[in-house]
Amino acid sequence: MALVALDSAILSALLALAVFRVPAWACLLCFTTYSERLRICQMFVGMRGPKLEECEEAFTAAFRGLSDTEINYDERSHLHDAFTQMTHALQELAAAQGSFEVAFPDAAEKMKKVITQLKEAQACIPPCGLQEFARRFLCSGCYSRVCDLPLDCPVQDVTVIRGDQAMFSCIVNFQLPKEEITYSWKFAGGGLRTQDLSYFRDMPRAEGYLARIRPAQLTHRGTFSCVIKQDQRPLARLYFFLNVTGPPPRAETELQASFREVLRWAPRDAELIEPWRPSLGELLVRPEALTPSNLFLLAALGALASASATVLAWIFFRWYCSGN
Repeated sequence: MALVALDSAILSALLALAVFRVPAWACLLCFTTYSERLRICQMFVGMRGPKLEECEEAFTAAFRGLSDTEINYDERSHLHDAFTQMTHALQELAAAQGSFEVAFPDAAEKMKKVITQLKEAQACIPPCGLQEFARRFLCSGCYSRVCDLPLDCPVQDVTVIRGDQAMFSCIVNFQLPKEEITYSWKFAGGGLRTQDLSYFRDMPRAEGYLARIRPAQLTHRGTFSCVIKQDQRPLARLYFFLNVTGPPPRAETELQASFREVLRWAPRDAELIEPWRPSLGELLVRPEALTPSNLFLLAALGALASASATVLAWIFFRWYCSGN
């Protein structure tokens, strides 16, 4: 119910902004309705008369200091609750025969203090990405906005020697949502260094934020792209231009050529990139490799090793005792 009331208040504010063009008191418009403000003034000065218009003007004038207010988008409900409490307090003052000339400025000052205590939105972190945790709500128009940054991140250059391993980390420097995050990989071959999506094709074998090519060959030169999505909505696109250096491949022997012909060996672009499956040494050296599945495997190996050691010790003990 609270969310429905908040959405209703914002829709009414947008209509008022479009009709009356009064952004100076827009923060008040975003979180209160015209009927609520009119009711408060009627309680202060009566149902009709020149005092009623004077009260309405004083109400809007008191909140002009909040015209350019920007808040953390997730704090909207808290600010809405604060304005609701303010309207109730003003109604109580009006019922007690208080003065709106004093009540309105005092209420505006209290709202300013409430706004300063709200959790601030995170700063935008260049150079790219849809950063939801930096989304802000603007009272000047009762709308929200995110960082004005492109989805496409700059191309990163990766250089490896032919025959070595090439690894790509699809990691951004801003906070990602915790749920429904997926990673997909694409490749533009032929030595292209590009961000034009029309040149890329899917790499279905690659999964997760880490991927690698081994051994890297000259035919792997080109641009690899990783797309980070949340519930099918792109959050960022990263690009890695792989440059493979080294001497040209040695001439194949006749036996090697015959063997490959028998096996009908041919490199396939769809299998260039593969998921990263770390070795035991990599698991111990790289903290990011300790995924839940890898931790389970390590625990299983430890349990197996412990059980094997126990069985061997028991066999040795039986043998020793039988000899004595």
